[in-house]
Amino acid sequence: MWVLVLAVGVVESLRVGGPRVVIGKATTLSSAEVPALETTIATSGDHISHVVPPDDGGPMRPRERVAMEEIAHVLERDFGGRSPVPVSAEELAAGYGTMQLCRQFENACAQAYMQGSIRGFMHLDNGQETIPALVADSIRQDDKKYSYYREHTHALASGVSPEAVMAELFGKVDGACKGTGGSMHIYDQATNFQGGWALVAEQLPYAAGAARSILLDRHLGVADAGDDRLCVCFVGEGGAQNGRMVETLNAAAKEGLPLLLLVIDNGRAINTFTPDVATNSEVWRLGAHYGVPGLKVDGQDLEQVLSAGRAVIDYVRAESKPAILQVHTYRFQGHSPADPEHERGRKAEKKWARAECDPISIFEAQHGVLDEQKAEAKAAVKRAVDFAKNSPPPPRELAKELEYPDPADTDYNGREPPANAATLTENTISTARLEACDERIAMLRERGVSEGLTIGDAINLAILEEMRRDPYTTIHAEDLQAGSSYDIPKLTQQTFGTLRAADEIIDEGHFVGKALGEGMNGYRPIVELMNANFGIYGMAELSSAGNTYATTGGQFKMPMTVVGAGGTAPNQALGAEHSQPFHAYVMGIPGLKICTASTADAAYGLAKSMIRDDGPGLLFVPVKLMKDSKTVIDPGACWPLNKARLVHRADQAAVDDNKAVTVLTYLHGAREATYALADVIRNGQDIDLIELTSLKPLDLDTIRTSLERTHKLVILDESTQSGGVGATVSARVSEELYDLLDAPVSRLCMDDAPVPYASSMEQAVVKRAADLVHAVDNILNYRL
Repeated sequence: MWVLVLAVGVVESLRVGGPRVVIGKATTLSSAEVPALETTIATSGDHISHVVPPDDGGPMRPRERVAMEEIAHVLERDFGGRSPVPVSAEELAAGYGTMQLCRQFENACAQAYMQGSIRGFMHLDNGQETIPALVADSIRQDDKKYSYYREHTHALASGVSPEAVMAELFGKVDGACKGTGGSMHIYDQATNFQGGWALVAEQLPYAAGAARSILLDRHLGVADAGDDRLCVCFVGEGGAQNGRMVETLNAAAKEGLPLLLLVIDNGRAINTFTPDVATNSEVWRLGAHYGVPGLKVDGQDLEQVLSAGRAVIDYVRAESKPAILQVHTYRFQGHSPADPEHERGRKAEKKWARAECDPISIFEAQHGVLDEQKAEAKAAVKRAVDFAKNSPPPPRELAKELEYPDPADTDYNGREPPANAATLTENTISTARLEACDERIAMLRERGVSEGLTIGDAINLAILEEMRRDPYTTIHAEDLQAGSSYDIPKLTQQTFGTLRAADEIIDEGHFVGKALGEGMNGYRPIVELMNANFGIYGMAELSSAGNTYATTGGQFKMPMTVVGAGGTAPNQALGAEHSQPFHAYVMGIPGLKICTASTADAAYGLAKSMIRDDGPGLLFVPVKLMKDSKTVIDPGACWPLNKARLVHRADQAAVDDNKAVTVLTYLHGAREATYALADVIRNGQDIDLIELTSLKPLDLDTIRTSLERTHKLVILDESTQSGGVGATVSARVSEELYDLLDAPVSRLCMDDAPVPYASSMEQAVVKRAADLVHAVDNILNYRL
């Protein structure tokens, strides 16, 4: 028995056999009456908005049969006059073969999981096999593919070998990612299969960035003639409720991206029935506001999925425009084997769907069992399991080797631009624009040598030089056309155009994500955050950027530079949200190089190196010193990303008298320490002042050299007492340099309380020069 509630305003009523279905009221139907109701709804273009589970445990939603006439109408109207593409018997047989491979592969995974060969989280795709069948049928190896954590079958359909996928699940070195990724993180550079992303919907902006890389390739003239590649992004109908979906639709429409959003609609957001949490599950209609066409198909009907899907894919490919394809399907397994599945109706739904909505059984009922394809799939899966069992585990040292693409001590001064860089630049940028850019570069260089630059101008110079030098360098920022707040991206769009210099919507997570997608596909994106704390919106994306090189087994480098003005200066009067220590928040993300610069020369040299680095990095600069601090620069010089800077060396006499202290600081603390220096010397004391221009990796060698002289350490820290940079540095020194200390480390850090606006309260939270003078005196006189 079924109990249905139809959406108000769909139709006045429906009569199916004897019962009358009244809008907005519960109506009981027998199972025999449901197909007629489905047909009536499908042919009228209406849909069932909610299905209430009856007490007898019946299914939660019926199969949604979509009439080919309706599909043809939508294709004709919204997809440039296209029609469903005929599918031959041979092509159907190939699709059946893909479905069999995927089903048997996932069954083998389930068995291996129960045997303990596969560990952690695993998410199976049983019941949704028409989707990988479409991928194998119509998506090419040179197309970009972005999936989520339920991606085994998507990888197989994209051409990744079953052996490599299974070995990855087994955590073996011959796996697609050398055992570093596992079930949720499958990547394969050869087939452009680019994940496998574990955070729901995070793959959406990455796919937009990958689609941008296709346009960038065409713009630079490095794509093949007649290039018609696209990017396909898999997302569930539950994940499509995430705000990243509409942001990606906006970008895809605004920028004309060749992006197919393939929505896998199994009615479940994890295990929750999606209509319980989403007002509208008709994701294919979501693009209408942005001019992005969509289509919905019956995922239990292989022929319909292939026929309609081919037309949609042809639209994206030929028109180089975005589209949505929503496939209504069922997932026969739970979210993962570890989930209890207590959600209402879930077990009953699975039982019913397996019996009534199995796409393989439905195909076999119409076309018979194709023994040859079934046997080939069985043999392929057996080979994959045997291969995975026999593959050795990865060596333990591989983990550290995959921390950074470039070693920490890389010298970037010798790194050459691409061989064809000058030609590509001249072919894509007008002479007038290049001359204007070169004039600004020359002006900033001359000023930088003669009178000094502000920090903002110094970074702007570094960016212009690097974008001029390497045509694969891009930049993303909000308010970019106007130069943002500190002129960091000034003249970039006016010189390099909107593809290489993108003005973005006000959501850092979105454009950090797009930069990630570009970085995976041969480009060197720069992200300017305006205020570093805005990067909080992009924590998920920054985390994935740091993990990508290692998680992909070293296949995909991640050259991405994020620049932001932040920190907390004494008396800056910006309030709590603009005074957060974002630099401390990201310290725990693996794979990131994190630098700071309190002066223009450091900002310039570090920015140039970070842009040339093949991994992700963050450069933090002091928000209150961006315009009022000027220093001369060394034009063209790249600074190391792993070294601290000795700003002031204590007089040897003070060292000999045991009156010297090592002081570590960064950002605004560097200026505060300079202010404190005169008072410290007046007290008959001195300091080795070290600016931590590299927070990660930490330069323990420079710290060690100083402590060998002073044996005492004070840290003036621009982050909180709990979880701050100073806490990390203090722990490292205490663990690794303990024998050099003759007093406990003194840590001057921000209080854990939010930073107040009023100066009278702010003084109790943020440390400054006067606090440092007292701390130096206290540690030298053992007042601890």
